[in-house]
Amino acid sequence: MSALTPDSIAAVLDRHVHPLIGRSLLAAGAVRRIEAGRKPAIDLEIGFPAAGLRESLAAAVRAEVKAALGIEPEVRIGWKIQSQAVQKNLQPLPGIRNVIAVASGKGGVGKSTLSVNLALALQAEGARVGILDADIYGPSQPQMLGSRDRPQSPDGRNMHPIVAHGLQAMSIGFLVPQDDQPMIWRGPMIAQALGQLLNETRWDDLDYLVIDLPPGTGDIQLSLSQRVPVSGAVVVTTPQDIALLDAKKALQMFRKVSVPVLGVVENMSTFCCPNCGHSTPIFGEGGGASMAQDYGVELLGRLPLDMRIRQQADSGKPTVAADPESDLSQLYRDIARRAAAGLAYGTADDAFPSIEITED
Repeated sequence: MSALTPDSIAAVLDRHVHPLIGRSLLAAGAVRRIEAGRKPAIDLEIGFPAAGLRESLAAAVRAEVKAALGIEPEVRIGWKIQSQAVQKNLQPLPGIRNVIAVASGKGGVGKSTLSVNLALALQAEGARVGILDADIYGPSQPQMLGSRDRPQSPDGRNMHPIVAHGLQAMSIGFLVPQDDQPMIWRGPMIAQALGQLLNETRWDDLDYLVIDLPPGTGDIQLSLSQRVPVSGAVVVTTPQDIALLDAKKALQMFRKVSVPVLGVVENMSTFCCPNCGHSTPIFGEGGGASMAQDYGVELLGRLPLDMRIRQQADSGKPTVAADPESDLSQLYRDIARRAAAGLAYGTADDAFPSIEITED
């Protein structure tokens, strides 16, 4: 058993590598304070929201320190979410630390459902989150969020976001008078409208704004990727070969405009029978994993084709809000932690405070 000193505790933390961080707690700058007196304590501050990870990480650190030094310290864990790098010649938007774009090469793969549940999962992990529905032709977030409110404008120029399930939200669907009213607009009008929705909404101190992009890789998607300061992107696909072809185009589009791809989500990976619980890969197997491997990005997670997800989204209360303790909600929260950790540690320089070591 080694002597209990700040340096000996720091040495243990320098060996503890969490898979989401990818380096030791000490090297990641996550160690804020070490007290090595009669009541040893460690204060950690990580770069992503991790309410669902806090207890397991603290337990692992306590166990490792006890095994090495013979005493179990108190471990306190918090997080501080920093603005990460965006494309050249662009600056982060006021009131928004990070923008995460969710994209797919084609429609029908569950991108909007993933977007709203990702936003809710980031919120459940401890972040302040908003969602922008960028699909002008087919806005679905008002239905999924269960809100038909109209945004209020205190000055006739800027709008307050709609708040639903704790999320700050904006969509063209909140502004048009009828659900079946088509938006018969050309590309330049769409880009201008999206710019207004983004820049003329009074977003209030968001850690993350999730943008639900329209499907495809055309002029609208490219313009958004070039004009909006995006910190990272998530690409959604199904295992089906046709969906993968288009998802790869979406991934390459982000790379061409210097937007880091945080990873791939494979949606509808298996069909879960509501009667017997048997799972069948009706769209094929392993497509998302092979795509992630081929392009050197992370597979953030695999989601089943489960009737609960559809029913909950249609009812205006998405899965993470409707049943936060369910197995499905835990899958979304795991995806959210992986995406946020990749943003904090995989695509930008660290920006953490220096270590402060004191003796009690």
